[in-house]
Amino acid sequence: MARRNIGHRILMCHNPETEFSGEPPINNSDTVFSFLDEEGQSSSPESVNDDVYVKNGDHEEDEENENKENDQGNQFWETQHQNLQAVLCRTTSLESKIRSIAKETVKGAKQSENGCSCRKMVDNGCRNCMMKEVCSRLQNAGFNSAICKSKWKSSADIPSGEHTFIDVVDHSSTRSKGEVRIIVELNFRGEFELAKASEEYNRLVKCLPEVFVGKIERLISLTKILCNAAKKCMKEKKIHVAPWRKQKYMQAKWLKTIERTAENNKPQLSNAEYTSLLPRRPRASMLTMDLLEVLPNLHCAPVVA
Repeated sequence: MARRNIGHRILMCHNPETEFSGEPPINNSDTVFSFLDEEGQSSSPESVNDDVYVKNGDHEEDEENENKENDQGNQFWETQHQNLQAVLCRTTSLESKIRSIAKETVKGAKQSENGCSCRKMVDNGCRNCMMKEVCSRLQNAGFNSAICKSKWKSSADIPSGEHTFIDVVDHSSTRSKGEVRIIVELNFRGEFELAKASEEYNRLVKCLPEVFVGKIERLISLTKILCNAAKKCMKEKKIHVAPWRKQKYMQAKWLKTIERTAENNKPQLSNAEYTSLLPRRPRASMLTMDLLEVLPNLHCAPVVA
């Protein structure tokens, strides 16, 4: 058998030679250079431009996502403002009367120079004395008001705590079944203030009244709005939401009432009787003035009536 050139044979491992006739020999150099040519074509300027375009496209997509998130954030805060105003605008004549007395009493107490009965000067008067004064004024106006104390145990979601506030129980309404309970919170705005809040959250809190007067249902709606806003604010700042800022904890302040104490059990006084109990300016006796005229050399202090 004639000997064939190696270019006409393909050797396979562990197999006998397999011969192919009539085929051109394989040129290894041509194969290598053709492979290099293909690699060069794949890294042509057109392919580089394609890579740059993809990178620029990713950057533009990130900007679009960021703008979309900003639009969603703005829409969220606008919705919270609308919901808050809708809840605050709803009120009744009973709530308006109680609110007027409470705000007038707080304003008068802050302007008074006498301070608190417990002689503690904290924020223009301590909270306890302020609540006692407001509760007393409401009782004198004929309302069934009392100082309430709420207390709750710790759970898996929130820690334990307690809170004091004022409520008014009304039975005069014939439309509703049972009693109507009005909550009076003298520091409502301060209950929702945050140390590291965003501008959007601070603007929302500034819309809250300092003295809140309203039904339980309205209070629950407000706490839900504010707690959702606080959660959004903390998420944007990448700060963990404290358990005492959660909605369940905030609502427990006014819902977990275990004690209701009336400030006084005395009969209700009219406004004239209440005014008569206020301290009066000392007056000198006329008898003392006559004695001073008769005995000019006698120096004595006038008798206080």
